[in-house]
Amino acid sequence: MKAVIFDLDGVICFTDKYHYIAWKKLADKNGIYFDEEINNRLRGVSRMDSLEIILERADRTYTAEEKEAMAAEKNASYVELLKEMSPADLSDEVKNTLDELRNRGYKLAIGSSSKNTKMILKQIGLGEFFDAVSDGTNITKSKPDPEVFLKAAEFIGENPADCLVVEDAKAGIEAATAGGFKSAGLGEATEHPSVTYKLGSFKDLLEICI
Repeated sequence: MKAVIFDLDGVICFTDKYHYIAWKKLADKNGIYFDEEINNRLRGVSRMDSLEIILERADRTYTAEEKEAMAAEKNASYVELLKEMSPADLSDEVKNTLDELRNRGYKLAIGSSSKNTKMILKQIGLGEFFDAVSDGTNITKSKPDPEVFLKAAEFIGENPADCLVVEDAKAGIEAATAGGFKSAGLGEATEHPSVTYKLGSFKDLLEICI
């Protein structure tokens, strides 16, 4: 392997609580039931697709214009919450592992469906760290479609077969497999039957990427 492509949320850092607060605020405002179980279904899913999942519990249908406005409202709340993030949200384990992978000569990239990826990276002190960032601003299809990872591989000039994708969501493992990548799973992603490597912790990457 020549490169490692990382999902952001749940892998490099954790923003689930901010997503939950922002979606819950929107759902409550519109009288739509929303809980943590539903929130878990949104992991690795684009903003508009996440909204569609939430609207499954709505008691009426919404127009495309209304959906766009709701997604924008959620994102505004989320971005405001992200301002609370800082380098303290980047664990020593993750930072030390990333530094060692770089020392070993691996190209490092981000493959995230989030349109706020660059802002989050800046907030946690990794704004200029990665060789490339593929995110929600340069894709048209979210995971489990492999587009975000294929774009990341293209940006760093490597073939998918030479890249390892690190994911914590099953949809991310599906995307990696569909794109011809090897994958390393954390958390629920370890349960996917197609995952190549199961990680107990982030630093276990150092045992794979020799």
